[in-house]
Amino acid sequence: MEGNDMLNTICLEEYGKDLHLCSNEECFHALMKLVAQKGRDRIVKDNGRKVYYISAEFLIGKLLSNNLINLGIYDEVKEELTQAGKNLSDIEELEVEPSLGNGGLGRLAACFLDSIANLGLNGDGIGLNYHLGLFKQVFENGKQKEVPNPWIGKDSWLVPTDVTYTINFGEISVVSRMYDINVYGEKRTNKLHLFDVETVDESIVKGDSIDFDKSDIAKNLTLFLYPDDSDEQGRLLRIYQQYFMVSNGARLILDECRDKCINTGKTFKNLSDLAVIQINDTHPTMVIPELIRLLTENGDIDGSPITMDEAIDIVSKSCAYTNHTILAEALEKWPVDYLNRVVPQLMPIIKELDRRVRKKYTDKSVYIIDDNNLVHMAHIDIHYGMSVNGVAKLHTEILENTELNNFYRIYPEKFNNKTNGITFRRWLIHCNNGLAKYIETLIGSEYRHDAEKLKDLLKFAGDKNVYDNLLEIKTDNKRNLAEYLKQTQGIEINPQSIYDIQIKRLHEYKRQQMNALYIIYKYFDIKAGNIPKTPVTVIFGAKAAPAYTIAKDIIHLILTLSKVIEADKDVSPYLKVVLVQNYNVTLAEKLIPACDISEQISLASKEASGTGNMKFMLNGAVTLGTMDGANVEIAELVGKDNIYTFGATSDEVIAHYEKCDYNAKKLYETDALIKKCVDFIISDAMLQAGDSHSLNRLYNEIVGKDWFMALLDLRSYIETKEKALADYDDRYAWAEKMLVNIANAGFFSSDRTIRQYNEDIWHL
Repeated sequence: MEGNDMLNTICLEEYGKDLHLCSNEECFHALMKLVAQKGRDRIVKDNGRKVYYISAEFLIGKLLSNNLINLGIYDEVKEELTQAGKNLSDIEELEVEPSLGNGGLGRLAACFLDSIANLGLNGDGIGLNYHLGLFKQVFENGKQKEVPNPWIGKDSWLVPTDVTYTINFGEISVVSRMYDINVYGEKRTNKLHLFDVETVDESIVKGDSIDFDKSDIAKNLTLFLYPDDSDEQGRLLRIYQQYFMVSNGARLILDECRDKCINTGKTFKNLSDLAVIQINDTHPTMVIPELIRLLTENGDIDGSPITMDEAIDIVSKSCAYTNHTILAEALEKWPVDYLNRVVPQLMPIIKELDRRVRKKYTDKSVYIIDDNNLVHMAHIDIHYGMSVNGVAKLHTEILENTELNNFYRIYPEKFNNKTNGITFRRWLIHCNNGLAKYIETLIGSEYRHDAEKLKDLLKFAGDKNVYDNLLEIKTDNKRNLAEYLKQTQGIEINPQSIYDIQIKRLHEYKRQQMNALYIIYKYFDIKAGNIPKTPVTVIFGAKAAPAYTIAKDIIHLILTLSKVIEADKDVSPYLKVVLVQNYNVTLAEKLIPACDISEQISLASKEASGTGNMKFMLNGAVTLGTMDGANVEIAELVGKDNIYTFGATSDEVIAHYEKCDYNAKKLYETDALIKKCVDFIISDAMLQAGDSHSLNRLYNEIVGKDWFMALLDLRSYIETKEKALADYDDRYAWAEKMLVNIANAGFFSSDRTIRQYNEDIWHL
């Protein structure tokens, strides 16, 4: 298949007709077959050291165009389709996005698999094959409702394998099956291994909800990502899921290494020469005691015994841990009683690991099992792994100096930073192809392989012709987003307005509530006659965890504000508030290229990294953010004139928590502007448009607690955002900020991140 006949040849073979006569559905099937054929050429025999990236989430997004780009045939295929009167974008719409992840953790894992394959490294992902995902978000009566989000059909990229294992829990056993999704890279084809149980039964879900019998493990084990853990059955189900993932993963790793040992004359005592296991957050932590159990119970490949000392040494040299959070509540701690019920076979191992820690250290804070009989999963990772990494410079500093300082003092050599990255293939070349091609006319195509080459764009600083083109590309993307939202969600937005966008998981520390308070400020400002030169459209995309009541109240606040502002004809021409429904990768690919102002407003010291900030930067948005997570590194790269920063520093925030001296109510009572904005939440207009119980609960939470200090930074946020909106009107000055951001985004390539993982940790 050469030139522009690749697809046509497949269509003739499959359907007996030319491409132009095929339906879009037939074209999609043909494209999947073409990808599989091209990807076979990049399957490399696996004999060396391999990384196994174990994660509860892989937010991989739609794969068709990403695969075409990675295989180097995107432009060719697009041209062939165009010649046949077909549109690749229309065909892409047929693809269902896999429901395998939620937020940054899963998106990062997906970018990493992409980079591992594109760099030609030997590495596979290991996770679970969730049938109904996290949930699909719909809005009813101004509130979030969660419904199932099925995605597995005849057109999915899943390939069943003959790999099966019997997994034993305390009271039941299940039989697993492994499904693969091929990860196609420029240099090799790797795998994402997803484990499932064939006894899973989607019919146990109650109607159009995410409620189901959480006790029937054989039927529910792989139904949902992060099942509701607000009750005991939900918490136990999470342990079942985690053990199912790591027990399958551990067996697969040992099986693959057994084959390599036979070929190379090695034994399991050489496991670290053959495998490195990257534990992505604490969800896969049980892989450590499970590997130790399998090695001590089953022995070496020749049947000789492996002692506990040997097994611990083998596993400790093979496992590495990535920490993704500074929030203490996000570091998993499971009651011993729960683990005894679900995985009794692991508890003797965990107790032995804890005994060894207690023998060496008197500091109770580093024990694995605490005085409340809680097992600290991160403590297992740190004691019995060979590496602990944070995911941004500031994050790692906070881990070393405060949050994990007790461990850093013991193991300084284990700690290292690996600032997160994104794959430019998806987040520029695919989602903003117009910008990618324009960059190529300026500096050539090398940046596609070496993102640091984007710095060459800086030589065009001051070139008004380049600025005009950048602004026109942005305007086109804004029009495209407006059209897409109108067609898919019935939302109308003004492409001539400023697009101010905050898209991320709904959590109080990410402070969507502070953005909402700014909107209230802006509403009053416009009512007072201060008409902005350019209208503003504030766009949110966010899902709240089903049991996270305050997060769902914030969603209700945003939707109610949108309704009130839309009904006010004095304000609505100049201010629009949108919360897109069911935010996912597909929507992100439309929102990010269209963004003018990137909202990265988490409370300083609370966001580990963020990756949305990198995607926006790469696509020419200007960051409005606190000095938190990777915002710090963005600010260092672009300089103070090309980012808008505000708010308390991480040191100041940490000091407030240590002294317990932050008082939201005092700020509310003493600052008239803050009081006016907060009081509007329970104003007559809002209560008439929304639910009084929800709005009053959120009002009381902000005034009485405000744990993530939105009121502390609100004035600074308002002032800085107003400056950004005013600066936008100097179009060439704004275009220069866009250029500087794009040019300096190269550092945030996930290819760079993966090279650093490999150089410092994996040594593949």
